[in-house]
Amino acid sequence: MSKAVVFAYHNVGVRCLSVLLAHGVEVARVVTHQNSPTETIWFDSVAELAARHGIPVITPEDPNDPALVAELASLHADFFFSFYYRLMLKAPLLALPGQGAWNMHGSLLPRYRGRVPVNWAIIHGERETGATLHRMLEKPDAGDIVAQQAVPILPDDTAFEVFNKVTLAAEMALDGVLPDLLAGRARARPQDLAAGSYFGGRKAEDGRIDWTRPASEVHNLIRAVAPPYPGAFSDTARGRLRVLRSLHPAGETGPYGGRPTLFERDGDLLAECGDGRVLRLLAVELQGSALLPAPAGEQINAIIGTALPLS
Repeated sequence: MSKAVVFAYHNVGVRCLSVLLAHGVEVARVVTHQNSPTETIWFDSVAELAARHGIPVITPEDPNDPALVAELASLHADFFFSFYYRLMLKAPLLALPGQGAWNMHGSLLPRYRGRVPVNWAIIHGERETGATLHRMLEKPDAGDIVAQQAVPILPDDTAFEVFNKVTLAAEMALDGVLPDLLAGRARARPQDLAAGSYFGGRKAEDGRIDWTRPASEVHNLIRAVAPPYPGAFSDTARGRLRVLRSLHPAGETGPYGGRPTLFERDGDLLAECGDGRVLRLLAVELQGSALLPAPAGEQINAIIGTALPLS
């Protein structure tokens, strides 16, 4: 029986830990994070799954602390696995497992290395993403690839919807390759990092909408940061506008000649963007209160007037 130490968090952590257990891997320790009181916790708990299986759980502030490295070395694990664990593992840790340290990343590497790959893929209008299991190096997301699984991104998919697909892709990729990986016969291929891309983390302020951009770009931002993420927003003469969902622009042009404007037509709330194209906004808040559709003609106009400039 193979022995592993698992560094994991979030839904991908839960599903991939479940795969290891289903294949009979002895998980000697789970290293995870304490939930932050400042973060909306919408995902499942790795710690709870480990507790159900009687697996010891630790939540160190620094997994690379020499005392913890020594503790994990004493376990003599064959594998380390990292499944959406948020901290980098350094060389002393990565050198411990006899059959390597492996990370599950939420993109089709070498594209979208780095942080929040699902959100970045949507922002850039990608029509496909997925999950990649690769060997861990100190350089993030740069090691040899042993398994990948692709999933589609549809034009109106939000980050939450795509993340759910990526979670399944991660489960499928790991489940498919794990027998060969445990047996030492899995084939890994090197990444061509020059053909890929690297992106950093995102902050709530990065959800600010530039309505002068084309409607397709605005739509991609809205769906990339839709709840449970902080949401896309802009500041208007009537207060802060928060846009939670929109529909992919169908090519319709607006009446304002490319001047970004929020307006109502036939009960729909619409936004004209910088290219003159119109976005239909499905879920919107103004100063924290929802702007509702039909019979929204009267309700919307009572709040925003006939139209509301957006820049």
